[in-house]
Amino acid sequence: MAINLQKGQRISLEKTNGSKLQNVCVGINWGAIEKKGMFGFGTTKEAVDLDASCALFNDAKQTVDVVYFGSLKSKDGAIKHSGDDLTGDMSGDDGLDNEILTIDFSQLNPQVTYVAFVLNSFRGHDFGTIPFASIRIYEGTAKRVNEIFATFDIAKGAGFAGHTSMVMGVFYKKNGEWKFNAVGEPTKDKKLEETVKTVANQYL
Repeated sequence: MAINLQKGQRISLEKTNGSKLQNVCVGINWGAIEKKGMFGFGTTKEAVDLDASCALFNDAKQTVDVVYFGSLKSKDGAIKHSGDDLTGDMSGDDGLDNEILTIDFSQLNPQVTYVAFVLNSFRGHDFGTIPFASIRIYEGTAKRVNEIFATFDIAKGAGFAGHTSMVMGVFYKKNGEWKFNAVGEPTKDKKLEETVKTVANQYL
């Protein structure tokens, strides 16, 4: 497939050989904030707690399920969360995802029409103050990346400064086929519940 999506782009989840994507992951990698020490001597690291979550909606745009750090698996078992990372990379970018959401489309509740991925800063850290924070959406598993098809750089991306919440992307079912909308938009929300409502009102 070899597509590096820009925000706002939409694609079908059909691969070049005609088969459909079944397993997709959303991985987030971010770093702790470096601060000057007492009286300007040395530096210290401040932990950053970003939370990747997934909200499932039916055709009427009603919330069916939410997968987040407090509920690591969807009711149908199709979506799994790797677990809550409370700090980010404390010793610089290790190149690995801190939190990963995996989705198996073959197991999804047939009532689900939309699957939205969102990101919130639990302690209210402004995205613009985080030294690095990137998102990649790829085919594969939590331990194996087959092909990346969307990436977002939210630490240095224009428009993300001043925000603590964003909509990463939405998978949606049209005529029985799954497609993907790379949203990549920050929101003014402060909590996950608010972001889920914003998704339902603006991005489905």
